[in-house]
Order: sequence, then C-alpha cells, then structure tokens
Amino acid sequence: MSILSITFHTTNNSIAAWNQYLDNELHQMVENLMDVDKYILSEVHSEMVNEGLNTNLFLWFDNDALRSQFMESELINIEERVAQRFGNEVMIFPTFLNPKKKRF
Repeated sequence: MSILSITFHTTNNSIAAWNQYLDNELHQMVENLMDVDKYILSEVHSEMVNEGLNTNLFLWFDNDALRSQFMESELINIEERVAQRFGNEVMIFPTFLNPKKKRF
C-alpha cells in the first residue's frame, strides 16, 4: 500500500469558485483515476488555519511504483488544470505518506 496526500490551499477570494470546481470537476477527475484503489476528498478544518480554505485528497495505491507514476503524469495534469482555472489562488502541496505501522 502506498498513500499520497494532496492539499489544495485556496485563498479567501476564490473559495466559492473552488467549492464549485471541487464538486463538479475535481471530484470527477478523481473518480476517473485508474490506478487509485481508494480515496478520501475532504475539507480540512483546523484552528491553526484561519485564512482561506484547505481541501485534502488522500489517495491509496497498490504500491510505490503506481504512486510515482501518478506523480509524473496525473498530478501534473491536475496541477495544470487548477493553475489554468485559478492561477495563484489555489496552491497544491503533495505529501508522500509512508506508513510505519497500520491497522485497518
């Protein structure tokens, strides 16, 4: 199992447009990803972040190779689409999660 966490930080100016994009386009892109076993798409609520909105996409892959392939192709496509639509108003932060211990 290999996990990728992608955080999308949206500035206050673009929250309404981002929420619409999230519900319509981003969700559909995630649904169509072939190498993703499971995903969670969620809003991030934190007392530490009081400007803008954070959205997180947790992606599960069968192995590290599939995660790496995703980083080299699909993530680039997602970043380009988001940049075309929102410019600097949405920042994307991918994070590799490498479980040390797990229980599901």
